[in-house]
Amino acid sequence: MNGIIIFLGLIIILWFGRSILIPLLVAIFLWYLINAIAAYYRKLMPFNYCKKVCPRFWPEFFSILSILLSAFSLAFLFYTFATQINPMFSELVARIPEIQTKLIDISTYTFNSLGLKFDIDMFPNLTDIVKSVGASAANIATSLGMILIYILFLFVEQSTFHEKMNNLFETKSKTKKFGYIVESFDKNMKKYLFIKTFISGATGICAYIWFHIIGLEFAGVWAFLVFIMNYIPTIGSIVACALPILYALISGDSVNLPILTACGLISLEIIFGNILDPKLMGKTLNLSTLAILINLVFWGLLWGIAGMFFSVPILAAIFIITAQFDSTRWIAVLLSADGQIPDKTED
Repeated sequence: MNGIIIFLGLIIILWFGRSILIPLLVAIFLWYLINAIAAYYRKLMPFNYCKKVCPRFWPEFFSILSILLSAFSLAFLFYTFATQINPMFSELVARIPEIQTKLIDISTYTFNSLGLKFDIDMFPNLTDIVKSVGASAANIATSLGMILIYILFLFVEQSTFHEKMNNLFETKSKTKKFGYIVESFDKNMKKYLFIKTFISGATGICAYIWFHIIGLEFAGVWAFLVFIMNYIPTIGSIVACALPILYALISGDSVNLPILTACGLISLEIIFGNILDPKLMGKTLNLSTLAILINLVFWGLLWGIAGMFFSVPILAAIFIITAQFDSTRWIAVLLSADGQIPDKTED
């Protein structure tokens, strides 16, 4: 009974505190992503050689340089979106009523051909959906100042995390256990974020090139959609493929455009999503597909698009933490893809 009360209390806190928690999660996500990209930048630098020449100066220099390069890379992506994709997105939104009308006409014709009656009231209002998504994006955008402050303080405090962790608990065993949890999550999450960003970015770029070749309107918007939606497991890939194909079907004068759009997107998803992604990711998270889907629906209902975006990192944290305690290891086993869970540190 106490467990149920605690769970319901947690749900209430997450719901009413979403205006604070979502910007904080966005900041942590960007902070992790910057550090993940910076770690790979450092591999390209003559770190070991320079460390021998001047062990006090060069490690800190390359660490700061890699973080700056990583932050600049993300800033460039945001700048590209603001200057290139955002105006295109505004133009697409203005045409939503026209798209809605064409979709209703196609649906009515299809139902009549099958001898069925089409009820217009059952058709979703695309304008309301776009407004809902836009409102979520606007809420995050208005919290940009808070997000940047969070990121700044995370980097300021970053150098003291290890020392604070060592002084957090009274016994060495508890410190060791907590350190193992943090290290496991940090290692797996940085690898996950870097690979997922690389795969999503490569898929988005290739999709943009393909859309330009076949002449699909709003190529930048659809490519950006492919990039963002690839962070959301399973459902994201379906949405990333369905919306451009649906638009090609509506706007095209023949079936060639939707067929070419579908062939290109499905091929990219197979190459990047089903071949390269599992090969590069390996068993980084080792999470059950069913657990990911249930978790995706849960956080989607609780926090909307933002919740779906962060569902996998949150599930990974739960998986790693529950694996470290005897009373909760069964939860980690259920969440795992193959029943294999991280070793528990000694108490």
